[in-house]
Amino acid sequence: MGVDLIGWASAAVLLATILNQVRQQWVSGSTAGVSPWLFLGQTAASGGFAVYSALTGDRVFLVVNVALLLSAMAGQAIFWRNRRRDRLRKAGPRQPAA
Repeated sequence: MGVDLIGWASAAVLLATILNQVRQQWVSGSTAGVSPWLFLGQTAASGGFAVYSALTGDRVFLVVNVALLLSAMAGQAIFWRNRRRDRLRKAGPRQPAA
């Protein structure tokens, strides 16, 4: 029981940290300071760790990595949205076709 509690507490800290980063990116609407590789790498690592956790039967690790995988996917989607908005702002208003 105590060992699992350490795992769940650590998972809560990690998830709170990652989710806060995703939230800040959403609120700011910017990609400044965010590498496009951050969420791609997190997606690959969390997906691999989730499979590993399922195969080894580690419930704590499985739940955490599935949650991290979902947060990475959300972060990547927000990154793409923000980058698209940045490009549209820089391009300026479109002119109607003649």
